[in-house]
Amino acid sequence: MTPTPPSVPQLVLDDGYLKPHTEAIRRRLARRDTLRQQLPADVSRGHDHFGFHRGVGPDGASGLWYREWAPGAEHLALVGDFNHWDGAADPLTRGDFGQWSAFFPDTTHGHRLVHTSAVKVRVTGARGLEDRIPAWIRYATQDPGSHDFVGRLWMPETPYAWQHAAPTRPPHEGLRIYEAHVGMASEREVVADFAAFRRDVLPMIPGKGYNALQLMAMQEHPYYGSFGYHVSNLFAVSSRFGTPDDLKALIDEAHGLGLTVIMDIVHSHMVKNTAEGLNGFDGTDHQYFHAPPAGDHPAWDSKCYDYQVPETLRLLLSNTRFWLEEYRFDGMRYDGVTSMLYRDHGLGKSFTCYEDYFGGNVDEDAVAYLMLANDVAHDANPHAVTIAEDVSGMPGMARPTHEGGLGFDYRLAMSIPDQWIKLLKEVPDEGWNLSGVMHELTNRRHNERHIGYAESHDQALVGDKTLAMWLFDEAIYTGMSVGSDNLKVDRGVALHKLIRLLTFSLAGEGYLNFMGNEFGHPEWIDFPREGNQWSCKFARRQWSLAGRDDLRYQQLGAFDAALMTLDPVHHLLEDPLIQSLAVHEDTRQLVYRRGPLVFAVNLHPTESYPDLRLPVPDAADYRLVLCSDDAAFGGHDRVAAGQRFVHENVPMYGRNQSVRVYLPARVGLVLAPV
Repeated sequence: MTPTPPSVPQLVLDDGYLKPHTEAIRRRLARRDTLRQQLPADVSRGHDHFGFHRGVGPDGASGLWYREWAPGAEHLALVGDFNHWDGAADPLTRGDFGQWSAFFPDTTHGHRLVHTSAVKVRVTGARGLEDRIPAWIRYATQDPGSHDFVGRLWMPETPYAWQHAAPTRPPHEGLRIYEAHVGMASEREVVADFAAFRRDVLPMIPGKGYNALQLMAMQEHPYYGSFGYHVSNLFAVSSRFGTPDDLKALIDEAHGLGLTVIMDIVHSHMVKNTAEGLNGFDGTDHQYFHAPPAGDHPAWDSKCYDYQVPETLRLLLSNTRFWLEEYRFDGMRYDGVTSMLYRDHGLGKSFTCYEDYFGGNVDEDAVAYLMLANDVAHDANPHAVTIAEDVSGMPGMARPTHEGGLGFDYRLAMSIPDQWIKLLKEVPDEGWNLSGVMHELTNRRHNERHIGYAESHDQALVGDKTLAMWLFDEAIYTGMSVGSDNLKVDRGVALHKLIRLLTFSLAGEGYLNFMGNEFGHPEWIDFPREGNQWSCKFARRQWSLAGRDDLRYQQLGAFDAALMTLDPVHHLLEDPLIQSLAVHEDTRQLVYRRGPLVFAVNLHPTESYPDLRLPVPDAADYRLVLCSDDAAFGGHDRVAAGQRFVHENVPMYGRNQSVRVYLPARVGLVLAPV
């Protein structure tokens, strides 16, 4: 019996402005509960049944089962190097509900159908005869000559032996995410692999102060330049970077270093390709996806899943569980959530009122799927972290499903990078509205956790600019020597640090940085393609720049690492207490509190303030714990490190006490109560 949703869901009780939409939220809950009742209990374990599995055949013999769902197909046969691609040799038998299967006894196929055997399924249907990669394949490789992909049977005799348990995050410590793309993580002009990343990059991440690694492009994708977002094989690890065991070794070692490992997963759409993906798999245009035109994404040239089809739900829910259990990922960052939630994919929408989040434009099937996916993720791993890439700000995105929310643990604060880029493009820094900056950085839904970030991989792509490139312009190539006298670089170094200081301390309950951006990496990302003669020159990371004492990059990286320490030491990120203490537009000062710490930022380009009185919340002396002006961070050492500021009983701006500091131009100070 399906439970009745509460008359007033908790989500509405927490936000009275949602009261007019109570029934819509109750329908959301009811649909989730109905699906839980209607779908089989093992709906998220389809990977244990479909695809290739060792088992016992009808006559009791041991061997290999292959199962596929293809209701629109007329005939299926398994072909590969094991049977010389003979479509007549190994047909599948159609069963109930469009399921096909075949059993391959060890006595007849055991010496031919083995680990890494090349396989495809030959489908006869409305599209004619096509060789397709099995939908549940766990490994697929690309032929270097033809560039065609082929499925590979992944059944090693010895399973991977895990060495390390997943780390447990200390209480009250926030997520500090290092977003990385394995393929472009090498300094060499190559497509890097898991082994190189594990050897060269992984050990650096804890030293940079991050406690989580977010891996992009894990699922197989035919076009490298898609950044991994045009997925073709949901269960197959990207073979460009190595084998399934290579990925497991990377995750295992990351766990040994104390890192939480998050997967960037794509359930919002799939590549249109028929040779590699699922488009038209059984010969129809509506097997896993909506039929056209709803099934064609107008902006991404890809296929859109139909989340009301039970077998689509089985495929995607199983995919969530599979990566968490098989590879021991500690969480998922779900890509393209906005596109999933709205029938118009949120394209061109501003989302300015609550009515935009309810009504006919919302795909309630997608909402229900995301609720179920979060339930599955947290069932597979109660400590799993799920993050929504959503630009719309739908209420309840990061609230539990039983409250009427969608169940994510965090939502990306996607408006923050846009704000910084807009300011750098359109307004000189001496004209920034400080109240507006403070508002944008703190404008998020109460009781919903956010991941703040100043920039991610999006800003690093060719055609856009990173913050460093906006700030330094051509001087990023010519003026970054420590001894150079360049006012543009001095300004850029100062603002690069202050933008990160403000974002880290205000924009969320977690923080994210794309690899290399922390030290102002000087190149954009341009993947190898025909237009650049398939060069990897701009699809790599120049790590050595950050290790050179004679370059400013090293100073920016050092500041970022020092900034990260504020969280484990002072439990900053998950502290909900944020208070503005003083905002002076005329003298360009912004003073605020986050948790126990006081931040004083001077954005004036030329004026320094000696003996500046600041209000402080506690009747205690304060100690300087971070100063962006330290010489190690590319500053001028105008403020003595670690000094103690004695509080005085001088009221200021509603506080009963204050301290006096020296606050130089374009400098940020962080003070902690003694």
